[in-house]
Amino acid sequence: MRTSKKSWVVLTTALAGVALVASGCSSSAEEAGSDATATSGEPVTLTLATFNEFGYEGLIEEYMQLNPNVTIEHKKAATSNEARDNLNTRLAAGSGASDVEAIEVDWLPELLQYSDRFMDLTDPSVEGRWLDWKVAQATTADGKLIGYGTDIGPEGICYRADLFEKAGLPSDRAEVAELLGGASATWDKYFEVGDQFMAADTGAAWFDSAGAVYQGMINQVQNAYEQADGTIIALENPEVKAIYDQVLAAAATQSANLGQWSEDWTAAFQKDGFATMQCPGWMLGVIEGNAAGVEGWDIADVFPGGGGNWGGSFLTVPEMGEHKAEAKALAAWLTAPEQQIKAFQAKGTFPSQQAALTDEALLSQTNAFFNDAPTGEILANRANAVTVAPFKGPNYFAINDAMQQALNRVDVAKTDDPASSWAKFENDVQQLG
Repeated sequence: MRTSKKSWVVLTTALAGVALVASGCSSSAEEAGSDATATSGEPVTLTLATFNEFGYEGLIEEYMQLNPNVTIEHKKAATSNEARDNLNTRLAAGSGASDVEAIEVDWLPELLQYSDRFMDLTDPSVEGRWLDWKVAQATTADGKLIGYGTDIGPEGICYRADLFEKAGLPSDRAEVAELLGGASATWDKYFEVGDQFMAADTGAAWFDSAGAVYQGMINQVQNAYEQADGTIIALENPEVKAIYDQVLAAAATQSANLGQWSEDWTAAFQKDGFATMQCPGWMLGVIEGNAAGVEGWDIADVFPGGGGNWGGSFLTVPEMGEHKAEAKALAAWLTAPEQQIKAFQAKGTFPSQQAALTDEALLSQTNAFFNDAPTGEILANRANAVTVAPFKGPNYFAINDAMQQALNRVDVAKTDDPASSWAKFENDVQQLG
């Protein structure tokens, strides 16, 4: 479920009111102390709110064994949007947020506007822990760090080797990487191979969703929708319209015409629905769950345009919590390299920590479902290939949501042609001001 623009405007107004009337809080850094793992030792119950699959179930049990005074209640929303709605409602009300709240990167910019609602997590003990661009995403203009990085979403291409063979294409993962252009892979080449695949008439589509392919492409644009000062440029930026046109031109013959996360999309994994898809690390667990019992999935160490990152999250500590020092300690522990490697092993959430990326425990990781692919090594290579950390301002979520709706009107619902759907997108963006 997506949040409407109208509800976001109402929520923004409510949050602004909360920020204006809230009484001043003492310094969170002073309350927590400089040691991110410091706790009082008194019995305490902490609530941890996440969504989708963070791979934390085993880690929660481990933390409670290491800290017998701490009881953790895990609240897991089904989707990122559900978690966003839950948190925004509680922030607007001024109460009810969990002690530790997970935030997805695409709606983090909205909350950076209300950074006073979150504890400053800056601490000497975690300096240098994460990739620089990951830290920058959760840092305010005045240097306040409101989130500890969990995963990132370096992208490869997941594919059905059996469908490639049926189409007469190479199926070995190294050969597939070269087929798509290797280190010089481009989107033009990806769609060109898609034409070859579709000409073989296997009964499957080349990719799952125009919206998904668009997301991979737009994540390679530094300032797609907004300038660094927040000025909206989505309608003036020629790259946005060019990507929209290219994706829908390819979708006309290569797409399975599915909306990601829909019931039809989920069912298609069991029906040879499509041969390739954009594959950030966290998608591995999704594919394995949806394609249970289906053989042939693999992942190639390649991505059109060089490298791309889709998604990634953070753990925050809302100021309204009663146990902020203990919550900060839990967030710090969960986002340490050792724990993030365990989360990757559990659910495929790829670490954002510098030390984890060179750890043999990560690099040696393989995935039996994906034909024993060396997923640790492949995703580390894909992470190192990322050269652009797209700017995502306070309007990013609303604009990208409007774009996804525009793509779906053409690709999935088939109620519009590209031109009429773009006109509706223009109207949606103009309403943002």
